[in-house]
Amino acid sequence: MSDFSGMEDLLQDFLVEATDLLSGVDNKLVDLEKSPHDRGLLNDIFRGFHTIKGGAGFLNATELVTLCHLTENLFDKLRNGELAITAEAMDVIMAATGTVREMFHSLEQGVQPQAADAGLIASLKQAIAGELAAGAQAVPAVPAAKAEAPAVKTTEAGALDWNAYYEAVTGKAPEVPAEAGKGIPQPPKADEEIIKAAIGRRASDKPGYSGPTGRRESEKTRDNSIRVDTSRLDQVLNLSGEIGLTKNRLNSLRTEILSGMTGPETLQALDAAVGQLDLLVSDLQNAVMKTRMQPIGRLFQKYPRIARDLARNLGKDVELVLAGEETEIDKTMIEDLSDPIIHLIRNAVDHGIESPLERLAAGKPEKSEVRLEARQEGDHIVILVADDGRGMNAERLRAKALEKGLISNEEANTMDERQSFNLVFLPGFSTAAKVSDVSGRGVGMDVVRTNIQKLNGSIEIKSELGKGTTFIISLPLTLAILPVLIVKLGEQPFAVPLSMVREILPIVQSEIQEVGGRATMVVRGEVLPVYPLSYLIGWPQEGTPGYGVLMQTAETSFILAIDNFAGRDDAVIKSLEGFRPKGVAGVTTLANGQIVLILDVKELLSDLGDNRGVARQIFLPGNALALAA
Repeated sequence: MSDFSGMEDLLQDFLVEATDLLSGVDNKLVDLEKSPHDRGLLNDIFRGFHTIKGGAGFLNATELVTLCHLTENLFDKLRNGELAITAEAMDVIMAATGTVREMFHSLEQGVQPQAADAGLIASLKQAIAGELAAGAQAVPAVPAAKAEAPAVKTTEAGALDWNAYYEAVTGKAPEVPAEAGKGIPQPPKADEEIIKAAIGRRASDKPGYSGPTGRRESEKTRDNSIRVDTSRLDQVLNLSGEIGLTKNRLNSLRTEILSGMTGPETLQALDAAVGQLDLLVSDLQNAVMKTRMQPIGRLFQKYPRIARDLARNLGKDVELVLAGEETEIDKTMIEDLSDPIIHLIRNAVDHGIESPLERLAAGKPEKSEVRLEARQEGDHIVILVADDGRGMNAERLRAKALEKGLISNEEANTMDERQSFNLVFLPGFSTAAKVSDVSGRGVGMDVVRTNIQKLNGSIEIKSELGKGTTFIISLPLTLAILPVLIVKLGEQPFAVPLSMVREILPIVQSEIQEVGGRATMVVRGEVLPVYPLSYLIGWPQEGTPGYGVLMQTAETSFILAIDNFAGRDDAVIKSLEGFRPKGVAGVTTLANGQIVLILDVKELLSDLGDNRGVARQIFLPGNALALAA
């Protein structure tokens, strides 16, 4: 049962507000290290802890109140000039904010947080008294539950003390059989309670379970909430009222027409009313979409602390510079962007940035800079993660991929610089000499590309050896509405993302060339593969495709061969719940009511296989099977 029965709404409101507040405190702490005498920052951080402490008091979270009160006292002395900010004091403060965040996790699970680590409390009290020794080690922000876990004893022979283990897990003394010998302690009688506790069975398996109160439930509630400016809601309300008036006008005109009044004035009024309705519905759609948009700064605000902690662990001096925090993005995309950006920042600090000695030897300033920037370009959001580090060596990347067996010699010899940079996205690829807790397993960048592609986005790498690397992420403004190109196979329409389309070309049969058994076309001096849509989706091809859609992804450019096309459209995506064929991103409905599949072209290409012989099978007069070699 939850420790907060009857206060669930108050708890959720506190967690939302306090989590945002703590993220702001973390960022201000990073800024405070650069400007230790900034009284404004000291006051802001003091107020942050004070506000969190007040909310925790309403929830009777005593241990959280205690920790915040001590940290608040420390900042009171710092802002009054009674104490000076030192590296040791900053480490203790950072550990305190980490522990506060761990306590938030306990609150999300519906339980009161346990006491903070005794070492952290002692360090805070020493810092308040001005007795924190120079060079003192910072106390790690470990979860309180781990710090207070009872120790499990062992016997003199080193065997596990089953009695102590039973008591630690169940909280009660075991019943030891009288006939048990005095040698190695025997395990007590195993009952259902200890088995469940030992293997970590779900709480819902236990008798008397009263319903979900854990972290997942609270996270689901918080993830589904959104903050909307009241002016945007007012706009939606006003447009709804205008649409209501137009609806009444249309009903009146309908009555007139049904009564036989079909003169020019009535038809002209009907046309004007329909045009007005079309305009209002479009404006309402845009206004509703804006209610989903959130400033990306809410995502960015947690990264300065992450970059600061990692750089300090690696012995590097790194400053994370944020730009474009006011840029707005669909709220549903923010959570999915969190992990990719963390990977890119960790990659930049760990791999991209050199050590201070290397930077000085190369004539660079000792302090390095990682830039995280967002901006809107047309109907896309562009996010940049750039560093001024060592840059990427295309030749070394190809050699590493060859060494790991990820590419062949033939592929390595034909790769240009852009394709070589994209090797870092291959599963299992890593340039790290050894595996650490930061990197080296070759999964981080693969995760980045996979998550970006799930958002219908693309990622590109630009790098200059010795000067730095920039990762460029391009994303649609929203996932709810997708601009698409309607293409046709025979009379059957399909939709492909317009963001991938560069141009539409007529397919002239004489221009199709067979290279290695594959169909290709030369477009402005570049040899591009031709993939018939019928081949990608496994349909029979009737006749020769009449048009080619030049499409581009982050990895490749190609021509999608189609029979015809019907123009662009703004598709309202509807997912296929419980059933998703490979290569289908969703469905949409055209103006005539026809249901159209939205194709996931990247997924279709990933399962392409060997398409040798396609040139001979499709691109010939009458679909004959004899193409001149």
